[in-house]
Amino acid sequence: MAYDIDVLITFAEKDNDTGKKNEIGWISQFKKFLDLMLYQVLGEKINVVVKSEYDDFTASTMDNAAVLVTILSKEFAQSGRCLDTVESYYKATSGSKIGRVFKVLKSPLTTLEQPPRLRELLNYDMYQVDNETGLMKEYTDFFSLEAEKQYWMKMVDLVYDIHEVLIVLKGQSKAEVKNLYKRRTIYLAETGHDLSIQRNIIRRELQRHGYQVLPSQLLPTRTEELERIIRKDLEECSLSIHLIGSAYGEIPEGSDRSVVDIQNKLAAEHAVIKRSRKEEFSRLIWIAPNLRNASDKQKTFIDSLRRDIEAQEGAEILQNPLEDFKNIMREELLTAQNRTADLVTSGKTIYLMHDKVDHQEVLPLVDVIQKSGFEVVFPAFEGDLMEVRKKHIENLKNFDAAIIYKGKVNDQWVRMKVLDLLKAPGFGRNKPIRGKAIVSETSLDNYKNQNVTLISGDIRKSAESVKMFLQEFKP
Repeated sequence: MAYDIDVLITFAEKDNDTGKKNEIGWISQFKKFLDLMLYQVLGEKINVVVKSEYDDFTASTMDNAAVLVTILSKEFAQSGRCLDTVESYYKATSGSKIGRVFKVLKSPLTTLEQPPRLRELLNYDMYQVDNETGLMKEYTDFFSLEAEKQYWMKMVDLVYDIHEVLIVLKGQSKAEVKNLYKRRTIYLAETGHDLSIQRNIIRRELQRHGYQVLPSQLLPTRTEELERIIRKDLEECSLSIHLIGSAYGEIPEGSDRSVVDIQNKLAAEHAVIKRSRKEEFSRLIWIAPNLRNASDKQKTFIDSLRRDIEAQEGAEILQNPLEDFKNIMREELLTAQNRTADLVTSGKTIYLMHDKVDHQEVLPLVDVIQKSGFEVVFPAFEGDLMEVRKKHIENLKNFDAAIIYKGKVNDQWVRMKVLDLLKAPGFGRNKPIRGKAIVSETSLDNYKNQNVTLISGDIRKSAESVKMFLQEFKP
């Protein structure tokens, strides 16, 4: 079915008001970033529309919107108009077999503070919490190191989840949609707050390689309902993955165990049931090597976990660096094609990201890189948009370090390339990026918070700085 609106963003008017003339509001920034990233992932321009609580919504608007993104805040939750929009969309799409509503949290809300219709949806938290005061802060610098860790990670999650829904709604037959949900399903257990970022990275990686990851909704806060949902999800899975850190995790109502603890207990029970049926089910459990900040209760849980794992057939417990654990996970999950791609580059490939108009200008850089013992990988400039994009994504999956050259391009082009590096795990990248640098003959002050090495000045005179950058991770 064709839709007039691909993504409809609804919000409370106050959430886009900065109080300052000519300053771009939070919602406007969000829409711009979402639009650009969806274009990158889908390879085509789509129609992203924003409507506040005071804009008119017609029945045809709801019928012709493929996806609804709600920007949730206290103002949104207290706005009758916003809640009416959500209800109208659910009514208009009641016959859909796939979830089409997404919940972005602009500010923290407890489950009870959220509209009932949205409570069970996954959270995409787009705010930051001050580590010292515990207070919520709204992002104003979207390219800071803090934003890279939270805002953009969640934005990548949201983009790929929307992308999958749009593909199902617009591009696949009923048989293909049915096959989408026959993919091997993996239970990736919820973690304590200290490992939420690591869990998100693993979840994206699994999804990019075709796995369905559960739980796909926010877990209930009552123990009885929580255990019912976990058991139901485990029944669909052939593997469960558990990440255990220093945080014990939240304790649901009616229990003295944390959600992390309960998930592990039920997975262990499920393994016994599956084995009795002679059905496939295994567990991978990773314990963080550094547990100095763990509470006594968490230490007791980990001790019991080790004893439990030793008694369970088909389960493996590891306490090693997270990257080593991920490699073990890949050995079981990823295809031979992806493993071969890892072997092609062995620490010596530099992705030199530049625009076609600057190709002659980067040749001195190519000479420096090659003489330093590295192979240079170039972007594709020939072919249609999809072919060029496909080559770019393949490069993002396989390079070892990246150099972005800023010549005749503008700042927005550079920021999008930095963002592509951040999104690399979402494209199926299986190893860490060993180094990132931006090289320019002009000032690079605008990129000081981008978490990359900055090299400015005449490109030939910058050769020594480039050599030093490469020397840091030369195999």
